Amino acid sequence: MARRIHFVVDPQGWCCMGLIIFVWLYNTIFIPKVILFPHYEEGHISVVAILCYYFCSLFCIASLLRASVADPGKLPENPKIPITEREYWELCNKCNMMRPKRSHHCSRCGHCVRRMDHHCPWINNCVGEDNHWLFLQLCFYTQILSSYTLILDFCHYYYFLPLKKENGDVFVFRHELALLRISAFMGLIILGGISGLFYTQLMGIFTDTTSIEKMSNCCEDISRPRKPWQQTFSEVFGTQWKILWFIPFRQRQPLRVPYHFANHV
Repeated sequence: MARRIHFVVDPQGWCCMGLIIFVWLYNTIFIPKVILFPHYEEGHISVVAILCYYFCSLFCIASLLRASVADPGKLPENPKIPITEREYWELCNKCNMMRPKRSHHCSRCGHCVRRMDHHCPWINNCVGEDNHWLFLQLCFYTQILSSYTLILDFCHYYYFLPLKKENGDVFVFRHELALLRISAFMGLIILGGISGLFYTQLMGIFTDTTSIEKMSNCCEDISRPRKPWQQTFSEVFGTQWKILWFIPFRQRQPLRVPYHFANHV
């Protein structure tokens, strides 16, 4: 089944996403050139360290781009509502369209999104039922890449042996300290912000509530039985195979897991 591309025309979102891509490009270009390759050539680190850095960088940008263009769960103009599910639908008072319960109308995008969590300007898209898993991967790999970058910045000056050979790039050689300070500053800012966001996202999945529901306190099914964490995560990622939760290069299929996880200990 083909996936729809969701493109939001929002200059503010373009600027925010452009800033994220700039930080990613900066670290992906200069960290290997200043730290990884020179220390590898002198035998201070193995090739595994370089491959792991590019691996994290690839997964980070892949999850960012996919989360930004993936359809978050936009409802069609004339949805076909099965008779057996009509009680789970409601009328939106902004666009006058029928929508499933727990959907929300995004004023920035101008339409309703199934199980919308929030509108994120950093990906220039809503975070909803169909791209929430990509947003979680983005938060996860951004933390990994930022932490890895900060560790390399620290080790370059306080752990690795001094380089015997000067860097062949004149610009990098002259401005090495400034480049690493900028990298460390951006890493600290992003790591601090994304860690808090990732924590709130995980808590929302554990409690089966969205950010909008938390802010508005409109979780009407507050007395519903708590789902096991395996079920809530499987529904978000579209699979029960946990290893696939970390892979952005796949298609998510809606998963309706029956509430019978036998972990009521």
